[in-house]
Amino acid sequence: MDATGNISWGVTATALVLLMTPGVAFFYGGLVKAKSVVSMMMMSFGAIGLVAVLWILYGSSMASVSSPGQFAGDPFADFGLASMASGKGANVALLTVGYGATFAIITVALISGAIADRAKFGPWLIFVGVFATVGYFPIAAWVWGGGWIMHLGGALFGAKSGIEFIDYAGGTAVHINAGAAALALALVLGKRIGFQKGIQKPHNVPLTLLGAALLWFGWFGFNAGAQWATKGMESVGLIIINTFGAAAAGILGWILVERIRGGKATSIGAASGAVAGLVAITPACANLTPGWSLLLGAITGAVCALAVELKFRLGFDDSLDVVGLHLVGGFLGTIYLGFFATGQGLFVGGDARLLVVQVLASGGVLVYSFLVALIIGFSIEKTIGFRITSEDEIAGVDLVEHGEEGYALTS
Repeated sequence: MDATGNISWGVTATALVLLMTPGVAFFYGGLVKAKSVVSMMMMSFGAIGLVAVLWILYGSSMASVSSPGQFAGDPFADFGLASMASGKGANVALLTVGYGATFAIITVALISGAIADRAKFGPWLIFVGVFATVGYFPIAAWVWGGGWIMHLGGALFGAKSGIEFIDYAGGTAVHINAGAAALALALVLGKRIGFQKGIQKPHNVPLTLLGAALLWFGWFGFNAGAQWATKGMESVGLIIINTFGAAAAGILGWILVERIRGGKATSIGAASGAVAGLVAITPACANLTPGWSLLLGAITGAVCALAVELKFRLGFDDSLDVVGLHLVGGFLGTIYLGFFATGQGLFVGGDARLLVVQVLASGGVLVYSFLVALIIGFSIEKTIGFRITSEDEIAGVDLVEHGEEGYALTS
């Protein structure tokens, strides 16, 4: 493909990934109470507004380092992208920044599902800004911008070993990162009133299915989007079929578990299974053959269907199962590469070295993200307060926080 075609795909992929965050808003919005749908969706749109601005001002500079020992890049290296916009190759460089912004946005937006029905909007935006700055931007540098995770294989096994950490599109930087932060915030804000199994049913199933459809649609840009910068887009066909297949297999894995456990396969389960498969294939989309991708999707759908029940056994209220879907699914997809990555995995011609690198990198991101989110969330809660009052929780977040109702049923 010529340069014009590559750039056209880059613009399209950027739009697709940006659409995923409204997809998150619809997916989450249908799952909450009718009196919380505006609040839930506003948390995603608030993340779009704030993270996009911060990424343009300094986030993109922080997401690239000159040596593996750096924590993050210099936020003032090109504040506001003034130098980039006037420099040689500005067209491609700015498109790359725009594409990266969409990843930063959705990572933070995903976290909101863990604190549905009980979070204040203002404190949420403070969390978004601080966590993006000290959570997502540095981790993006570690995984994709020249940081320590990119060099972990060489540090452990030698530069000539050829062992490099694999996370093509965000199993660690996006999903493990968001899932670990979600767990931390769920612990900080505590349980919803009356928290127990079956506490609430989705108020609008079609809304959630619409969100899942938008996510699936946008995920092709999420996984295959970076191919626009690759000469000839050599792997785009493999990435597309792996993304498609893993999501489809995820549906089957999830509803099979539902059928065995409860006798019925649900539409919410099918939507969740598709998302689980998409999460798992994100880091692995360019490094698996299609058959192994189908197996990954099926396994992840089944495991995540079981994992979402853990919150009731362990006593943390992750309202919309961000931990069960994104932390578990992201970890499975990243570790799976250690076994089945083409030519490198333990069972497909390689040895255990890649598995070691995948585990260490995943664990490092998990611990760091959890601790950072815990500190930020706890600090907000103990100063200005993060959680709404019990009275407001019962009344509904929408009117209290936004003065709006999701459904005007009377004229």
